[in-house]
Amino acid sequence: MAASPATTDELRPYKIAVDDAQLADLKDRLSRAALPDELDGAGWELGSPLRDISQILAHWRDTYDWRAAEDQLNRELPQFVTSVVVDGFEPLDVHFVHKRCAGNDNAIPLLFVHGWPGSFYEGAKIVQPLTEGVSGGGDAPRFHVVVPSLPNFGFSQGTSKMGFSIQHHAEALHKLMLRLGYTEYATQGGDWGWAITRAMAIKYPSHVRASHYNMDMGHAPSFTSHPLLAISHALKPYSDAEKRGLARSADFVAHGSGYHRLQSTKPQTLGYALRDSPVALLAWIYEKLHDWTDSYPWTLDEICTWISIYWFSTAGPQASVRLYYEFSMNHAPGASADRKAFGPALSMPLKDNRVKLGLSHFPKDISVLPSSWTRTLGDVVFENSHSSGGHFAAWEKPEEIVADLRAMFRKGGGAAKRFKKVHL
Repeated sequence: MAASPATTDELRPYKIAVDDAQLADLKDRLSRAALPDELDGAGWELGSPLRDISQILAHWRDTYDWRAAEDQLNRELPQFVTSVVVDGFEPLDVHFVHKRCAGNDNAIPLLFVHGWPGSFYEGAKIVQPLTEGVSGGGDAPRFHVVVPSLPNFGFSQGTSKMGFSIQHHAEALHKLMLRLGYTEYATQGGDWGWAITRAMAIKYPSHVRASHYNMDMGHAPSFTSHPLLAISHALKPYSDAEKRGLARSADFVAHGSGYHRLQSTKPQTLGYALRDSPVALLAWIYEKLHDWTDSYPWTLDEICTWISIYWFSTAGPQASVRLYYEFSMNHAPGASADRKAFGPALSMPLKDNRVKLGLSHFPKDISVLPSSWTRTLGDVVFENSHSSGGHFAAWEKPEEIVADLRAMFRKGGGAAKRFKKVHL
């Protein structure tokens, strides 16, 4: 890769530069791909259809230009790498996008955290509008935006030790924000981004001033833990949209969560396929890009860039799925006290309401829950339900995510007072 290991406290500019040998190896593997047959009429019922994979494979092999994508990423996204030490682990080079709001030192520092099967690429569409604000000014807040590649993802290093779970990602990203000079900041995320930023709010509530989530988590309120929410929940019937959301969530658990079970138990076995075969990687991730979005019109180039970032990742595509196993070990009978603390804690209300929460609901996410459930997470100061959109909200619906963040942090918004200065 382009950058040599960074020294402690050093911030180094980074340019993506995949070796020619890696590109040639990918082309060779794609040219020798052996595809399975398919049952008549299977469609999406059995997973990624042969017709789709064949089309994407041909484009990836014969037409797609990684160098053009690489150049665009390098031109549009200012990237850096720094070495971060998480307690108990070796130093890790963390790759990240960092764009400051020009001419506004008091803009709100915002950390965007991707999940699986995403990467820093998932946040690419929201960086510019958040840092540049809106034409005409008004009361729209502006942000300094940080978009890291999680350790074991993208162009960040992967750990060689077992045990690197959610709380360790939280520590790594918190230390990154401090390294950048942001002692108070906001966070945004879904999927693992939800869990990691939530862990950050638990561990560092004096630094994480507010968190915005775009994936629904929570549970039905009880009269002992959330009496007011429980009363509302008992008296107010679910809306049609909430009923559809619960059905969507149940269907995902019944028919779409097998990947989670495998990655949580035997990631090494799956890793051989993901590391050896770009087509296996494509089929494994493309299924989620289709099933977890709301009829998003993926282009072939978008898909190929998304998958290529996994294929060319520093730690290899197999490293990304290990987080599922490590998180599942937080709940294991013999887990350490540190691990056990982060199992149930993620679903418990944040203490003292110090970290204000914002919620954006999208109807085709993998978890779509009633508002009374999601509000059990803490002091919700902003909430918006969207009529369309799915799991990768920052990619599918970047305008909506940007608008929700602006509404949450603008003057008079629920989280505006969490920062000491004006940030327009």
